[in-house]
Amino acid sequence: MILYGIGMVIGNLPSLPAEIKSVQDILPNVMIPLAIPMMLFGCTFTRSEARLQLKVVVSGFLSVVIAVVVGYLLFGSKVENGAQVGGIISGMYTGGTLNAAALQAIFKINSEQFILINSYDIIISFLYFVFLFSIGIPLFRRLYGQKSHHLSQSDKEAIEQQIEHEKRNPYSDLWSKSGAKQIGKILLTTIAVVALSAAVALAMPEQWFMVVFILMLTTLGVACSFIRPVRQLEAAYDIGMYLIYIFSITIASMADFSNLDLIGGINQLAFMTVAVFLSLLLHAVVCRIMKVDADSMVISSVAFINSPPFVPMVAAAMQNKKVLVTGLGAGIVGYAIGNHLGVIMAEILSRL
Repeated sequence: MILYGIGMVIGNLPSLPAEIKSVQDILPNVMIPLAIPMMLFGCTFTRSEARLQLKVVVSGFLSVVIAVVVGYLLFGSKVENGAQVGGIISGMYTGGTLNAAALQAIFKINSEQFILINSYDIIISFLYFVFLFSIGIPLFRRLYGQKSHHLSQSDKEAIEQQIEHEKRNPYSDLWSKSGAKQIGKILLTTIAVVALSAAVALAMPEQWFMVVFILMLTTLGVACSFIRPVRQLEAAYDIGMYLIYIFSITIASMADFSNLDLIGGINQLAFMTVAVFLSLLLHAVVCRIMKVDADSMVISSVAFINSPPFVPMVAAAMQNKKVLVTGLGAGIVGYAIGNHLGVIMAEILSRL
């Protein structure tokens, strides 16, 4: 939100040089293709608890699809570019900011509307967490007949380490000798993925270039995560996220205050609210039918709606270390498939 705020202030200064338009056009188109594979290189798909993770992923994705369709029929059809917005939030609520930014590049949603999507997401996500931390977690445990957990000292320490890992400054070591060497490897691998993706996309009809390009970047980024030396490039995710930060401030600088339709955005807010809370309800029902425990259901919902970095905090609140792997695994699958789902959902919604 700070970056969006700074970007909007810069973009609406009265004396901006005309040359900034070229920078605004170029940066988003460079940042996203580079960020996508970088943020996927570190994906780790494990066989442990594979059956449980498959259940929560199927339930989570199905729930988001149904909730987005219902939200679209109630409110989204009244929103400008409603089908494309539905595609973006489908990717956002199964993956994260990376997927939303990638889908914005595919659908070419205007910057004002994209800022509203992200602003509303922060409000809704806050309310979602308030619900979970106040009555949600104990309510779901009661309905599922599951008792609360009590962590041992070693489990508490493990979760605290994971939380500290998420809170660390990821950029402090990048300018060391080893960090610079890792940056070089990341850039070379990323450029190779971008070049191959572009080559495939160029073979397609022109109107399909961006869709095929983004989906190829996603697919190849996940494929590279199965190569051990690539997966061990720990800085890749954080460098990719930094590029998303640059994208955010640039896209915000393109927004015109006079074009911010806050009143018309009520339908968009309602659309996204239905998508989040109805998907949570449906996910709870489907997981119960599949005999998934309450904590795994909650942690996977958090991974989908808020992305994996929030998983350790919720695991600590639930006093349950065991769900860490389930939540992180679900979130990784969301990152990997969210772009594909978003494109499919936009096409489905446009036909309703």
